[in-house]
Amino acid sequence: MVSPTPPSAHVQGNCVAQPRLPRAVRMVSLRAGQSDSIRQRPGETIFLKGGEQVKPFPPHPDLQPLTPTCNPPCLAAAMPPGVSPGPEGPSAPAPSGRAGRRAPPPPRRSPGLPEAKRRGRARRLHQEVAELQDGLQHLDLAAEKPVPSGTGLAYDKELTSFHCLWDKSFPECPARLTSIWTKLVEDGLVERCVPVQARLATEEEILLVHSPQFLALMASTADMEEGKLRALSDTYDSVYLHPNSYHCARLAAGTVLAVVDKVLSGELRNGLALIRPPGHHAQRERMEGYCLFNHVAIAARHARERRGLQRVLIVDWDVHHGQGTQFIFEDDPRVSYNTPSVLYFSVHRYDNGAFWPHLPDSDSSAVGRGQGCGFTINLPWNQPGMTDADYISAFLQLLLPVAFEGQMLVSPACFAHLTHMLLALAGGKVVLALEGGYNLHSLTEGVSAALGSLLGDPCPPLAGPAAPCPSALQSISKALGIHAQFWPSLQHVEVSALSTEDEGVEEALGETGGVPSPVELPCPEALPSLEAPPPRRPPACTGLVYDERMTQHYNMWDSQHPERPQRVTRALSRLQELGLERRCLRLPPRLATEPELLLCHSPEYVARLRATVGLRPRELHRAGSRYNSVYMCGESFEAACLAAGCVLSAVDAVLAGQVQNAVAVVRPPGHHAEPDAACGFCLFNSVALAARYAQQVAGRPLRVLILDWDIHHGNGIQHIFEEDPSVLYISLHRYDAGAFFPGGPAGGAGQVGRGQGRGYTLNVPWEEPRAGDLEYLPALLRLCLPVAYQFRPELVLVAAGFDAAQGDPLGGCLVTPQGYGTMAWLLATLACGRLILALEGGYNLAATAESLATCVRALLGDPPLAPPPVLALPLSPHPQPSALHALSLASAVHRTYWACLRLHVPSMDCDASEDRSPAPQEALPPDDLSSLGSLSLEDRSQEGMGSPDSVPVGWTRRKMKTEPELEGVGINPEGEEGPPEGAGLAAPDLPEDALYAVTPLSWCPHLSSVAPVPPAGLDILAPCQKCGCQGENWVCLTCYQVLCSRYVAGHMVAHGDASGHPMVLSFADLSAWCYDCEAYIHHPTLLPAKILAHRLKFGNELPALL
Repeated sequence: MVSPTPPSAHVQGNCVAQPRLPRAVRMVSLRAGQSDSIRQRPGETIFLKGGEQVKPFPPHPDLQPLTPTCNPPCLAAAMPPGVSPGPEGPSAPAPSGRAGRRAPPPPRRSPGLPEAKRRGRARRLHQEVAELQDGLQHLDLAAEKPVPSGTGLAYDKELTSFHCLWDKSFPECPARLTSIWTKLVEDGLVERCVPVQARLATEEEILLVHSPQFLALMASTADMEEGKLRALSDTYDSVYLHPNSYHCARLAAGTVLAVVDKVLSGELRNGLALIRPPGHHAQRERMEGYCLFNHVAIAARHARERRGLQRVLIVDWDVHHGQGTQFIFEDDPRVSYNTPSVLYFSVHRYDNGAFWPHLPDSDSSAVGRGQGCGFTINLPWNQPGMTDADYISAFLQLLLPVAFEGQMLVSPACFAHLTHMLLALAGGKVVLALEGGYNLHSLTEGVSAALGSLLGDPCPPLAGPAAPCPSALQSISKALGIHAQFWPSLQHVEVSALSTEDEGVEEALGETGGVPSPVELPCPEALPSLEAPPPRRPPACTGLVYDERMTQHYNMWDSQHPERPQRVTRALSRLQELGLERRCLRLPPRLATEPELLLCHSPEYVARLRATVGLRPRELHRAGSRYNSVYMCGESFEAACLAAGCVLSAVDAVLAGQVQNAVAVVRPPGHHAEPDAACGFCLFNSVALAARYAQQVAGRPLRVLILDWDIHHGNGIQHIFEEDPSVLYISLHRYDAGAFFPGGPAGGAGQVGRGQGRGYTLNVPWEEPRAGDLEYLPALLRLCLPVAYQFRPELVLVAAGFDAAQGDPLGGCLVTPQGYGTMAWLLATLACGRLILALEGGYNLAATAESLATCVRALLGDPPLAPPPVLALPLSPHPQPSALHALSLASAVHRTYWACLRLHVPSMDCDASEDRSPAPQEALPPDDLSSLGSLSLEDRSQEGMGSPDSVPVGWTRRKMKTEPELEGVGINPEGEEGPPEGAGLAAPDLPEDALYAVTPLSWCPHLSSVAPVPPAGLDILAPCQKCGCQGENWVCLTCYQVLCSRYVAGHMVAHGDASGHPMVLSFADLSAWCYDCEAYIHHPTLLPAKILAHRLKFGNELPALL
C-alpha cells in the first residue's frame, strides 16, 4: 500500500503550507477518470493514491484566516479540479471534461438517528458562537466604551486653617495633612493623579444626614470666642472647636462629594479625598471624637438619593469604631426588593469594651435594627498588636464574601492590599476618605501606599507574621457565626457534620473526625525572597505570548473534537477585537528545550513523543490510544514544545521585571500530563515546567503558588509536586466522588501531599455540577487566598482552564467571565503582582474567549466588570449545600497545616438551602455601582440537574471518547477501515417512587433561538408530526414543529440534534427545556408561548407569579 503523502509535504516553489484545519482523513484508490465521482465530506481531506492530489474542504468559519505565505497560483494548485479560489472561497466545481457531464453521485442512504446527531452537532458548532455571544451581550467589553481612567486627588490648603486653641499638642492637627501632601509629592504620586477641585457642601447636602438644629449650632460656632468654643466643646466627648471649624467641616464634606460625583459620572475611575476634620464618629445631632460632620455618611446618602444608587458599601478600617456611621444606617429604610441600601463594615480595636468609644454597639453582636438587620458587620479586635495577616484574614473571610453577595502593627503596605481588594467591587468605583491616623510617619506611608494601589501600582510585600493570631481568629469566628444567618456566603459546616468517605480524609482529620495537633510549616518571612519590584507599575504591564504554529496540532479523526485549534485563534482574535492585545507587550515564543522538558518529564517519555514526528496516521492513532483521552498528529510534539516554551518565555519576562504579569495563550493544555505519560488532551505539563524553570532561574527553591481553576483536577501537577514544600498546589475542580475525569481518589480533599510536601496540596472538590461564581469566589476568598497569603509566594502561576465557564460542553458549571476576571484581580495582590496565566482547558469558543479577555483586562489594571443585570437576579441566594460541604471539608483537613484556617465557627445545619434569616439577599435588584463598594453576588446553583459530562457516582468516564465517531470510512484502533466500535456505560435505573424537585435556570445562552409564536397560534392537541402519537408531545420554540418526547419515540430529541434548535416546550406540563444546557429554563422570553399554551390547556390565564 502506498502511504498517503503528509499534507506538510505539499510545498510548491518557495511556498510554505498553511497550518491545517481539523479534518478527517480518507484514503481511496481511483482508476483514471474517476476523480469527479468521489464525494468529499465536510471536515475531510481526501488523499488519492498514485496522483498524491489533495482535495481540501473549505476552511472552517471559526478558524481565523491566516496570512497567505504563497502566491495565488499556489493556492489554486491546492484546489480540487475545476474549483478556483474566489473572494469568498472556492467556487463550485465546473463540469468535467468528458462530454461536459459529471459522473452521477452514488446513492445516498437515509440517515439514522446517530448520523443525525452527528450532523446536528456539526451544525450547532456554527451556531454556538452567535448564540453565546448573544446571551453574553450584557458584557460591556467593547473598546469603543473605554473603562473610566484616572485617579482623582482632592486637597485644599484651607483644611489646615483650624487647630485646637487651648492645646497645641492635640493629636488632630494641621500637620496630618501637610505631612501627607509632602510624602505624596516626594513619591511622585501627585503628578500621576487628576486634581479634583474641593468645594463646600451645601446645607441641603448636610441635612441628608444631620438635623437642622445641629447644623444651626455648628454654623453659630463661626462667631464664638475661644471661651465659648471651649465650653461648648467640653459638652461633647473628645472634641475641640475653632472659628474655622464649621467652614472646614463643610469643605471636608463637599470635597468627598466632589470626588464621588467625578467617579459616579465616569470622569474618574476612583479617588482619594485628603480632608480633616474626620467624620465617622459624628452622629445625627452630636459631634464626637474629633468629628463634626459625617462626610462618608453624607456621601452615601447623596449617592443613593441624588445619584440613584441602590447599594453602597462603607468600609471603615479606622482603629476606632465609627459608631456615628453605624447609628445613621443601622435601621436604614429598604429600597426596592426589600433590600437595605447601605452595608456598613467596621474592623476596629475593642478590647472587650475597654477601647474608645467603649460601646456595646461596637461588638460583633450589633448587626443592625429593624429592616437594617444584618447590614451592620462589626469585627472587634480584643487585644492590641494586630498585624497585616489579621486584617487580610478579616477581609478575605468576612468582608469580601459578603460584598460579593489604636496600638496596632499594621504596615503601610497592608493598606495597599486592602485597597486593591476593594477595587474588585462595584467596577472599581472606590473613593477613600481620610479619617483618623495620628502617627505622622505611618499615616503618610499608609496614605501613599493606598493611593499607589488606586493608581494601579503592584501591592508591595507584607511584613510581620504570615498567619493571623489566635485572638483575631476568635474575633473572626464569632462574627462569622453571628452573620452566617444573614449572609449565605458565610455559612459553614462544622467538622463533626462532615462526611469522611474520601480517601485520606479520615487520616487528615484524625480517627475521631477531629482536628489533630497543628503542624507548623516553615515561616515564609524567615526564608529568602525575590527583591521587591519597583513600586510603580512598569510601562509594559502585561506580557502576551502566542505562536500560530500551535494550531497545527489537531485531531485527524474527529473534526469536532473539543480540543481544537480554534480555541486559541478565537481567544487571540477576541483580544484583538477589544484592543487588549495592543495594550500588552508581545513576548517572543520559543520551543522548550529537551533539558527544560526533563525538569518534569522522564527521558523515555520525551523520546516517545519525539518519535511521533513523521509517523503515518494509523501509527499516530495507535500512539495516542496508549494514553487516556489523547490524540496525536505529526505536529503534536512541536506544538507541545511550543506551548511549554511560551510559558517559560513568560516566566523569563516576569522574573526579569520586563513585565509585571503575563498571559500565555497556548495549546495543547498540560495540567493532566504526568512525568511519564500523556493524559486528557495534555502532552507536556507546561505549568509544572514553568514552576521548575522559575526555580532554576532563581537558583533556589523559589516559593511558587499554582492555582488550577480548570474544571478537571490537574493530576499531573499534583503528582509532580506532592513531595515538594516549595510549591503550593491548589485546585478547584469537579470531582463527583471520583467519577469525574480524570477519576480516582487523587482529586479528593484528603490528598494533602506526601513527606515534606504534606499540607502543600489543597484540593477543593465539587461533588456536583452547576458550580458558579457563588461557589468559586467564596472558595477563593475563604480558603485559597488565606492559605496563599500565609504561604507568601514569590511567583503565582494559574492553570487557567475555562471549562467551568457557563456554556462549556464538558464542565457543566456556571462561572461567568466576570467571575474569572475577579479571581484574576484578587490573585494580583500576591507575589508583588508576579502572576502568569497559562491557558489550559475551555471548550466553548465564545465563553473561553470572553473569560480570557476579562482576565487580561484585570491584569492590565482594569477593575473587574460589575455583574450584569441579567445575572444579578439569582434563583436562590444560597451556594450549593455540597459546595459548602466541600469548602468546610477542605478547610478542616488543612487547618492542621495552615493557622489561617483555624476558625471555630459555631455549628450550623449542613443544609444551607433552608432560609434561616430575614435574608438580606432574598432577591437582589440589578446590580448598582457605588462610590464605596458594591453588594452583589450571583447564584445559578441548581441542585439535581444533569450536565453534559455527568455520570453515576462510582463510575468514571474518559474526558472524551478515545474511539472517534466518523461519517463513513475511518481508522479504528485496530487499524482497519470501517467505523470504530465503542461501548458505552449505562446509568443505573432510578427508583420508581423517587421524587425530585428541580428549579429551572433563570437564563441560558440559547434564549435567542426562541422565535415569536406563529400567527396561527399553537395546537396543544396536535399529534407528533413524525409518528402521529398524541401522547407526550413537545413543541420546538424555533420552528414550532410538534414532536413526541424521548419516552415515546424520541422524535423531538432527534429533531433537536439534527436542526440545532435547543429550546422546546412541553404540552404536558408547560415546562421549557434546553437541550444544549440540559436544563429546564424559566425566562420572560418564554412567556408568550407559555401563556398561550396555558390558556388553551386550562381555559384561564397563567398566574402572574409564574
